[in-house]
Amino acid sequence: MSEREQSIDPTVPPSGTGCLECGETGGWWLHLRRCALCGHVGCCDSSPSGHATAHFESTGHPVIQSFEPGEDWFWDYTAGDYADGPVLAPPHAHPLDQTVPGPADRVPADWQSHLR
Repeated sequence: MSEREQSIDPTVPPSGTGCLECGETGGWWLHLRRCALCGHVGCCDSSPSGHATAHFESTGHPVIQSFEPGEDWFWDYTAGDYADGPVLAPPHAHPLDQTVPGPADRVPADWQSHLR
């Protein structure tokens, strides 16, 4: 089994429908990413907090998948490039009625000025 294959567990469901840390702290996100090993859902690097990359840095879990509707790409932080991966356990994206950015009640009116 390759190192990348060892970094993906297709049986683990996502940790929720939004960024785990933003949910705990009252934050908001632009786009969501899902850890392909443990299912942690974190916000993208353009979001104010970049929790998906912070998860990689704290755990060493190198492969994420987009958690946006209609997107199925993987990213390997170690390789610094897109990657291939299997179909992960559902759900494959946040709910369609969830706003982007979101959640709607926490996104400031000037949200674009807060992006990284």
